[in-house]
Amino acid sequence: MDVAEHATEQDDDESEARIYARGLQRRSGPSAYRCDACGDAIPEDRRQNEPGTEHCSDCEGALQHMTRRGFR
Repeated sequence: MDVAEHATEQDDDESEARIYARGLQRRSGPSAYRCDACGDAIPEDRRQNEPGTEHCSDCEGALQHMTRRGFR
């Protein structure tokens, strides 16, 4: 393994750690009543089960997909 490959792996690990930490911060506290992305109401059961949620389940799935693909 050369230095460039090692640096890339290390950067990936740090990026994943930052994403995870942001997720923990975002999931604490009160949930939003409306989705930040589309404006639809977030169902009460989702708000109770996922404290700090800011998106409806459809938008959350789309955002996770975009993140996995590297667009966000």
